Amino acid sequence: MVDKMLFNTKLLHGKSTQGFVSGQTLPPISQVSAFRYESMEELEKVFDHKKMGFAYTRIGNPTLAAFEQRISELEGGAGAVSCSSGMSAISSAILAICESGDEIIAGSGLYGGTIGLLHDLEKFGIHTVYAEELNGDAVRRLVNEKTRLVFAELISNPSLKVVPVTEVAQAAHEAGIPLFVDSTTATPFIARPLTLGADAVIHSTSKYLNGGGNSIGGIIVDGGKFKWDVSKHTALAEFAKYGPMAFSVRLRTDIWENLGGCMAPANAFLSYIGTDTLGLRMERICENADKLAHALDKLSGIEVNYLTLPQHAYHEYVDSQLGGYGGGILSFRVGSKERAFSVINSLKYAYIASNIGDIRTLVIHPASTLYVQASREETEAAGVYDDTVRVSVGIEDADDLIDDFTQAIERLENI
Repeated sequence: MVDKMLFNTKLLHGKSTQGFVSGQTLPPISQVSAFRYESMEELEKVFDHKKMGFAYTRIGNPTLAAFEQRISELEGGAGAVSCSSGMSAISSAILAICESGDEIIAGSGLYGGTIGLLHDLEKFGIHTVYAEELNGDAVRRLVNEKTRLVFAELISNPSLKVVPVTEVAQAAHEAGIPLFVDSTTATPFIARPLTLGADAVIHSTSKYLNGGGNSIGGIIVDGGKFKWDVSKHTALAEFAKYGPMAFSVRLRTDIWENLGGCMAPANAFLSYIGTDTLGLRMERICENADKLAHALDKLSGIEVNYLTLPQHAYHEYVDSQLGGYGGGILSFRVGSKERAFSVINSLKYAYIASNIGDIRTLVIHPASTLYVQASREETEAAGVYDDTVRVSVGIEDADDLIDDFTQAIERLENI
């Protein structure tokens, strides 16, 4: 019955909503550091993974487990691990399978924080090779004996490049390499990369999954189907006996525990209840973004970037891979940094803030904030220029947003 549920019904009635100890309709917040046992023998079995249970919140907590089960169910995964932030999720996923001397193939146009992380990993001997256009041909051209991972953002932010997941996954698998996809900007409402061939999905839960802008977090969902060759992925050698689940087991019992990047129980609860309305929010957000982008595209003196605009370079993927939706992010260029600041400062309803995925519309000048540490080449590959304004569209009334952005842009006539 669960498998036949549509998205919003599954959110409210799926497996992740069942089995709370006292019949609660929501998971209780287990805001504790440690869990008490009646005997040392019981606790020994929990630590030795011979008995289900929780011992210490850094290595497991019922509230985290409830949230992990929910996102794994939505993505169609075999298991999930929640983390303290989106960046913690990305770094943990990479470090679970990569060692010094290994290489990663990544798409250009990554989020600024991810670029910074990949730079830091260079210091540990993990090198990244970037593909200007990440597709099957690019993977086959760039892969070599050192390659251990292909990493992609499903919809890059804010360049809005779309990765053809099935094509890239096929090329990666031909070389015995997994594909990890950051699907933060898409969410499982728009696309489920595991069903398209990806091997793991990563989210910054601080964004659309949470929706309320009230907590930081990240999550990794393992598809549990990739056939790990531990002679290639030697980081997983000790976990070979777990077969397709080797990545998940090392991630949870090794990397996650030892690096200490667990999500806080209160944040897991806030993110769990936030996902209750994920489908409704995303439908409204995408509808608003589409209306706003088409309205702004009619104005003179600006260049609008949104996936559902017919001239967009990745427009074909809206129907073929994204379920007909363009997502909640759009950007536009206005000619200069001064003009960009003027538009941002003239808005009445949009908050000037660096997050995305809030129910409120958020706006920022990414070149002077999110990409301030990136090189010009990296910044422009991400679709960011001195005159770029990025908008994370919220659930306000679309007409009010259109009027607000229109008046702010029309003020540019005097600049």
